[in-house]
Amino acid sequence: MKFSTAVVLALSATHAAAFNVQAPQESRATTSKQFSSYLGNLERGPNTPLQSTLGGADPVKTSTPSGFGAPAAASGSMATTTPAPASAGRKKSATGNKIVTVQGGSLKTWSFASPSVERVQVQLKTDGRPLDADIELWQGPDNTPQKMRVYIEDGLKRPFTALMETPRGPNTVAVRNIAQLEFPLSAFVAADNNAEPSLGKSNVIQGGALRTYPFDPMVDSVQVQIKTDGRPLNARIELLQGPNNNKEVIEIYTEDGIDRPFYVILETPGSGNVVRVVNTAPVEFPMTASVEPFIVGDAKDAQEPVLGGDNAAGFMTTVSQW
Repeated sequence: MKFSTAVVLALSATHAAAFNVQAPQESRATTSKQFSSYLGNLERGPNTPLQSTLGGADPVKTSTPSGFGAPAAASGSMATTTPAPASAGRKKSATGNKIVTVQGGSLKTWSFASPSVERVQVQLKTDGRPLDADIELWQGPDNTPQKMRVYIEDGLKRPFTALMETPRGPNTVAVRNIAQLEFPLSAFVAADNNAEPSLGKSNVIQGGALRTYPFDPMVDSVQVQIKTDGRPLNARIELLQGPNNNKEVIEIYTEDGIDRPFYVILETPGSGNVVRVVNTAPVEFPMTASVEPFIVGDAKDAQEPVLGGDNAAGFMTTVSQW
């Protein structure tokens, strides 16, 4: 009787030990099935839609590394990682908001499809070399309502800045560098949301006539605005520094001088600057021109000498070693 009772107790202990060993194995198997996916933690409740896990219309919380400005996940919590859509890594082109290099003999265009863009700012410059470019405004096929030819002796000292009216879009601005390959230029074209510039006094220039505007050395830049009463506009703007020494020449054609007036800012460093405006149209096409200072620097003493020549260190100078 005692022997049979001992056998029963031993068998009971054996079955209990076997049950305790199998329980953790079942738990590990369940955990492996729950998190074994390359998409991360896919555990969802019974009422959670599938789109929220795959990054669809109802995205779930996405973990972001703390180095990119997002707070790190709290210790002990497990944030759900959602795969980014295929278009998330693509960057939109920002050609209209950055400086573009135009090599010699090449063409670059900036298209504005929105009719809300009524005015475009165009800036051109070089690294100190001459600037020679054609700028055109395209509106529809084979329609060029405005175009200009720009030549600047030094594109770094005197960069080109102008406004082009672009009513009734879509419009395209084309910049062609007609210089040699060794003379690249930098172009910046963007929409201008400011109001149309309005200058004060204006002068009527008849067809075939010209008018000159001299400026003091303290004037750093000059603004020029040309328009007509609705007729075509053909003009040439020259910046002279000395007798017949053209530092900048701009030739303009506009289909409608009242709908698309021309506005430009001329840099006038140094002394002896004269702006000459020529109406190259026939006598039946007069125009009005307004030329005023744009930026006026500090007044200079008339008796102060202007230093010139080679003033580099080591040339005709004594440099102290102490």
